Amino acid sequence: MSTIAFIGLGNMGGGMAANLVQAGHQVRAFDLSAEAAARAQGNGCAVLPTVREAVQGVDAVVSMLPNGAIVENVYGADVIGQAPTTALLLDCSTIDVATARKVAGAAAAAGYAMVDAPVSGGIAAANGGTLTFMVGGSDAAFSRAEPILTAMGKAVIHAGQSGAGQAAKICNNMILGATMIATCEAFALAEKLGLDLQTFYDISSKASGQSWSMTSYCPVAGVGPASPADNGYQGGFAAALMLKDLKLAMEAAESAGAEVPMGARAAELYEAFTAAGNGGTDFSGIIKTLQS
Repeated sequence: MSTIAFIGLGNMGGGMAANLVQAGHQVRAFDLSAEAAARAQGNGCAVLPTVREAVQGVDAVVSMLPNGAIVENVYGADVIGQAPTTALLLDCSTIDVATARKVAGAAAAAGYAMVDAPVSGGIAAANGGTLTFMVGGSDAAFSRAEPILTAMGKAVIHAGQSGAGQAAKICNNMILGATMIATCEAFALAEKLGLDLQTFYDISSKASGQSWSMTSYCPVAGVGPASPADNGYQGGFAAALMLKDLKLAMEAAESAGAEVPMGARAAELYEAFTAAGNGGTDFSGIIKTLQS
């Protein structure tokens, strides 16, 4: 098994690091939050006081960080040139494609192999080891990354060269954001038309309106499998994070000259939802704005 540095032990990273420990890896962890670091230590990680100390002598570095600026700073200042050049670098953060490619280029110039490997699945999947990883990087780097990522996920898919993982992630979450809003609209309309919502679910979940937002993450409490709707829209995937991903998608669309009217409208609606104080609410909670 490998010695792995894990940088970023928040809601997602904490569970991911714990699963690496459970798979038999030695994990050297770092986070600015003393509380997050303490949880990681309780899960079997060795907690180090700095990133530079965490990456000393490791076989791989995994990061789960809030945004591209932090990723670029952490790798530029504390990972590249500090970790052994034999260490594989895996950034699982969701960031813009340009920054992912820039950091990978800097790593390659210094003699490292690196992949961008953003995730889909949310906190429950991070804790349960059932994430989906979308991986960008060379074939050789992907082959090295796959067994590490498999310890944290149910699916590890090679999307292409550097930046392709991030491209896949933001395109996927643009679909998710727009589809969730459409699902919420349909349930709100069904209710106003006098349909029983369980009956509507039973029909639509087996008809052409079926989607992941409908059958795996239903935005109505007591309908379908358990979801954040059954917990007052707490937990799951925060609306602020959905907005972050949609903004990344809008930036990418602008740079690529792509027309994304549904994605753009979804971004506008989630921006208004978070501005109203709902940033920590699960993104499916946007249904509350449609039920008045």
